[in-house]
Amino acid sequence: MSSLLWQKSSFSGSNADCVEVRADAGAIELRESDEGDVIVRTTARNFAAFLQGTQAGEFDHLVTTTA
Repeated sequence: MSSLLWQKSSFSGSNADCVEVRADAGAIELRESDEGDVIVRTTARNFAAFLQGTQAGEFDHLVTTTA
């Protein structure tokens, strides 16, 4: 990952509303593309743990559906 270049998931397609990530000074930064001034900063270790938890379904109970 190149420092200071925001990257978005290939799953986002051409949508403007997506999560973007970048590496900056050894940290990982995340933002929502339509709220670019709000940036979440974390360590690479915490980000990896978050991704693993997401893949394992650890946060699935937080999803709400509307019908």
